[in-house]
Amino acid sequence: MNIITAPLADRMRPTNFDAFFGQQDLVGEGKLLRKLIDGDNISSLIFWGPPGVGKTTLAEIIATKTKSHFELLSAVESGKERLRQLVSAAEERMTKEHKRTILFIDEIHRWSKSQQDALLPLVEKGRIILIGATTENPSFEIIGPLLSRSRVFILKKLSELEIVEIIKRALNDKERGLGNLKIEIDADALELLADLSGGDARVALNGLELAVKANSVHITPPFQGGGEGVVRIATADIKEALQKTHLIFDKKGEEFYNLISALHKSMRGSDANAALYWLARMFEGGADPLYIARRVLRFAAEDIGVADSRALLIANAAYDACHKLGVPECNVHLAEAVVYCALAKKSNALYAGYMKAAEDAKATSHLGVPIHLRNAPTKFMKDIGYGKDYKYNPDFDGSVSQEYLPEELKGKKYI
Repeated sequence: MNIITAPLADRMRPTNFDAFFGQQDLVGEGKLLRKLIDGDNISSLIFWGPPGVGKTTLAEIIATKTKSHFELLSAVESGKERLRQLVSAAEERMTKEHKRTILFIDEIHRWSKSQQDALLPLVEKGRIILIGATTENPSFEIIGPLLSRSRVFILKKLSELEIVEIIKRALNDKERGLGNLKIEIDADALELLADLSGGDARVALNGLELAVKANSVHITPPFQGGGEGVVRIATADIKEALQKTHLIFDKKGEEFYNLISALHKSMRGSDANAALYWLARMFEGGADPLYIARRVLRFAAEDIGVADSRALLIANAAYDACHKLGVPECNVHLAEAVVYCALAKKSNALYAGYMKAAEDAKATSHLGVPIHLRNAPTKFMKDIGYGKDYKYNPDFDGSVSQEYLPEELKGKKYI
């Protein structure tokens, strides 16, 4: 069989739970979703999770297990007219064949409020069973009435071990995978592929397929079963393949630290253009936006600090936006924070001052709090002098002469 007729990721899509990797807290024996499927009690569902974790596959398995007709609609490419056509066909199918229709809408968050409104009567009257898939937080992207009529299930990113098992299955499967080829893949290359895939099975399989194609030119006929040659895959082949299918962002390798260092130093050097470029390299390469936001948040206090206190507010707002919106919508919020921090005045007075204070704190932890600064919540504590002679600043017009450090550190300056 010529194995280039369809992408490997599509050919290897599981058709039952035995071949389905991951999400065992949802579809494992005895889990809620699995019981609903096995009991044929499925109602409208929303699957929320990152790309390549099995949202579409799970919907197809549900359709098969419940003996329902499956229709896939992409929210990016389709609208109300296509929805009306599918619903009309679903009603005719129910009338003539007594067969339900599961309508799977991929990237449902991309539909407008009015488009989502059109789904409400269809869901309420049972004309279709809706399964929506989204990579965004449903609380912000799905209208309330539709969300209240659906069960939301959260799908998690696949673990590296699960990705490795998916890759091995593709390498050994002679009917749908690459089992008819003689492929030798280094253990390091296999681990790297699983790592760089970022928990996305589709990225892993696409990368594997491209690496195999690129290294199988010596097999006759090219990339078909039956050849005598051996396809050898090393780490360099994986990196080259993923550069062509998915921007590499190796969260464990040196490049990870190089990129974040470049972003940090560009902001510190007030080069907004370079900072924006390095941000894009990380973001488009699949870096966790919350990780980037945390680094910018740290930068705002460490490298800017009191020179421009608004930087911390903007960085914190960007972090909040990343948490609420996720990928890809939060890219502009990160960009705003990065550019602001790059253009802001710089000062490390806070950072340097804290480090000096920390050194003194470690060396003088035996020193007590001056007695006039101590609270006196009880009569006994007041009687022994706690809080005595403390000057309550708001009662004074102007500055107050009062010592706030231990006697041994009197006059110490940190900033």
